[in-house]
Amino acid sequence: MPTGAQNLRIATRSSALALWQAEHVRERLQREHVGLDIELIPITTTGDKILDRPLAKIGGKGLFIKELEQALLDERADIAVHSMKDVPVLIPTAFVIPVLLEREDPRDALVSISGAHFSELNTGAIVGTSSLRRKSQLLSRRPDVEIRDLRGNVTTRLEKLRAGEFDAIVLATAGLKRLGYAEQISNTFEVNEVIPAVGQGAIGIECRADDKKTQALIAPLHDHSTGLRVTAERAMSGYLDGGCDVPLAAHATLTNGTLRLTGLVASLDGRRIAQHEVTGALDAGPALGIELGTALEAGGAREILRDVRLT
Repeated sequence: MPTGAQNLRIATRSSALALWQAEHVRERLQREHVGLDIELIPITTTGDKILDRPLAKIGGKGLFIKELEQALLDERADIAVHSMKDVPVLIPTAFVIPVLLEREDPRDALVSISGAHFSELNTGAIVGTSSLRRKSQLLSRRPDVEIRDLRGNVTTRLEKLRAGEFDAIVLATAGLKRLGYAEQISNTFEVNEVIPAVGQGAIGIECRADDKKTQALIAPLHDHSTGLRVTAERAMSGYLDGGCDVPLAAHATLTNGTLRLTGLVASLDGRRIAQHEVTGALDAGPALGIELGTALEAGGAREILRDVRLT
């Protein structure tokens, strides 16, 4: 442990999943640094407060991290813990995200009232999701279902399902597993069925760019493989100016020394899809992201994204 680093403060969203992630980081750090005192600072963000409008219409997922970054700037916290799928590709230069923990299952999962798989849902079934990425890909597979917006934390969404507001809902598998709800999953979508969000399943640790002592403290938690994969995914999203306000997906895998990156951009109704895959060296993530973005661009991705944003 760096000299003098006896205390650490973690800024986190106040939802159950965010608190689980922050607690997980605390436990991991305390195993690395015996005697380190760590305080959690829960913050209710703007994105958590506004639940009556689609996230894409109120500023995107960046609303989940702005207040946490302000806590870092004000030195009320030393690090902030995020779900990487909520983090915009461009973050202020005052901050860095030097640590990504080992990735949990990045796939999406369906939870249905009846236990039916997505392919077994009745025609006209009401499926809840807050994600345009999920909506477009689900409709491309089942244009006969109805997709309705669903906001709130994982527990709130499951309660709305049980209350009969939806026939099924789609959530990140990682969040369900972390909160102990894995047994409620009706089916998990393979990545060739529904491509995950950029960074989905990965936890990131953000801190001030000039705080080298804290960066040294958290460095042992970084998972190199996850870093390579998420870097590639975010590079593709950055090239296409992606975010939660558009149906954009990316997923990277590492196999036998090769980085494979798949990406997709789709219209809201799922009828127009640009999809492509590239491969390269393990450390070629930024270049592969640009290569994939260029290929998707050639397949009409820019036009699809333009039309989505005009909707």
